[in-house]
Amino acid sequence: MTLGDLKGRHALVTGGGTGIGRAIAEALLARGADVTVTGRRLDALRDVAGANPIAMDVTDPASVTDGIAAARAAHGPIQICIANAGIAEGASLPKTDEAMWRRIMATNLDGSYRVIRACLPDMADWGRVIAVSSIAGLKGLKGAPAYTASKHGMIGLIRGLAADHLGRGVTFNALCPGYVDTAIVTDNTTRIMDKTGMSEADARDIMVTQNPHRRLIEVDEVAEAALWLCSHGARSVNGQTIQIAGGEY
Repeated sequence: MTLGDLKGRHALVTGGGTGIGRAIAEALLARGADVTVTGRRLDALRDVAGANPIAMDVTDPASVTDGIAAARAAHGPIQICIANAGIAEGASLPKTDEAMWRRIMATNLDGSYRVIRACLPDMADWGRVIAVSSIAGLKGLKGAPAYTASKHGMIGLIRGLAADHLGRGVTFNALCPGYVDTAIVTDNTTRIMDKTGMSEADARDIMVTQNPHRRLIEVDEVAEAALWLCSHGARSVNGQTIQIAGGEY
């Protein structure tokens, strides 16, 4: 891909103010796309230079409807949809109450459904839909059945959409990273320290060693995969799960 090759394409990135979402948004901007970033905190969104920030809560149907309408009014039809907004919480099933289950599903799975559904009408003969799932969407993550189920559900949604829209020039794929060096890892490190009394280094190492190559994934690695899926060269890549996990399979 070259600079400017996404010029004229309008991309929407949920959870675009931090972490993976921000890295994808900045990568798309660098390729010439018009980018709308959404999230619940406008202050974080405004830090993404060059992007159109819109406050939107993917757990709220009305907020999604209004947010997508505002993005469309500002930059035209949405042709690239990055369903990235998500939360990561871990607990065994006996400790997963109804509120926690619904909170995770409402953000990760229901949120992806709402955003993709709202963007699809704009993709007449060309479009890219990318869900940021997780390696937990392809295998069980110990101690996090609700999170695992939500990420599996996102992949099922993508595969179903790919089957429904064959031959239209619109592709649907999922990115499945391992542990990525973001605030989620930082927050999880703190939780582990609080629960176990471990040192920060030892708590962080629990996640680092879950990646087979023994390091955290960098956000730019995920962003580059998203860019490739938006490229002409990936036009026949559809309904796939792209693992960015250092050798996980």
